[in-house]
Amino acid sequence: MSKGPMCNVSDYEEFALSVLPKSTADYYKSGAENEYSLNQNRQAFQRLRLRPRMLVDVSQLSCSTKVFGEEVAIPIGIAPTAMQKMAHPSGECANAKAAGAMGTIFTLSTISTSSIEEVAEAAPDTVKWFQLYIYKDREVTKKLVQRAERSGFKALVLTVDAPIFGIRYADERNRFSLPPHLRLANFSDDKATKVTEARDDQSSLNAYVFSLLDQKLTWKDIKWLKSITRLPIVLKGILTAEDAIIAADLGVEAIQVSNHGARQLDTVPAAIEALPEIVKAVGDRCEIFFDGGVRSGTDVFKAVALGAKMVFVGRPALWGLAHSGQQGVEHILKILKKELITSMTLTGCTSLATISKSMVVHENYYSRL
Repeated sequence: MSKGPMCNVSDYEEFALSVLPKSTADYYKSGAENEYSLNQNRQAFQRLRLRPRMLVDVSQLSCSTKVFGEEVAIPIGIAPTAMQKMAHPSGECANAKAAGAMGTIFTLSTISTSSIEEVAEAAPDTVKWFQLYIYKDREVTKKLVQRAERSGFKALVLTVDAPIFGIRYADERNRFSLPPHLRLANFSDDKATKVTEARDDQSSLNAYVFSLLDQKLTWKDIKWLKSITRLPIVLKGILTAEDAIIAADLGVEAIQVSNHGARQLDTVPAAIEALPEIVKAVGDRCEIFFDGGVRSGTDVFKAVALGAKMVFVGRPALWGLAHSGQQGVEHILKILKKELITSMTLTGCTSLATISKSMVVHENYYSRL
């Protein structure tokens, strides 16, 4: 299947992009407009330097954590990504089972090719969260929440950075549409079937989502969502301290610092650049999670040092799926875990709690100017 051993996330990415149809590969890998923020998501990590401490007993080490009071084996979860059956026939079900096998969290996208119920049945022991949009028709949203609750999902991840979908040139050029043998499994209306129909003016997915998403959404709708569910609410897509404070004032249980994989608004900061100001503003009031540009265990270490309790990966799991389904995703998580443990060992950290902010500095710290 592959030409050699898969040693890191980049090996899986290279393989996936070589075997996936161009339209699918471009959909998964592309960012908004000229992809400045997409590139910065990676480059910002590379501008951070580690300051390791020596002569620490690291013979006993743990990278487990607690999220909403529950033990999680590794601080590396699966972020929501759309339409995973384009990568592998088992899609979201395989991804969820891989997360469960590694003792971590799987987040199911609303725009999935496996339904809430199918994923619940396939991975009953996995800790599952459901990513949600608030739609123009609040009943659509309410029914999705109720289905997630009935199916045993443990949290709602509300994406707040998408009143519309961003401009993605690759999808426009490809006139992206969902392959006709697949469906948006959480919807059964006629509009959902049109995601498989190519359009001349834009991707059919963007047209469908635009027909559903509510551009009138405001902070008062967070109160409404809290009124219809007892599940913890994670606000995903926060990039400023100002918004983080409003969210904390409304009593959300967590904030996921994210720029949507740099797929929404180009030239926003890299997610890792935005993390410190949000941790400083509300890190003592709610849990802080992170996604965006993570490709190694060292990246995970840096995000934890800057205040993230959990780090989520999206595209790397897709690359694992494209390679070998559940086995590929499990191996991706094992690689990231191994790299994280190595980073902890070589910096003198025996637990996530001992990873100190002082261990990560910007490259300018070492400037001789």
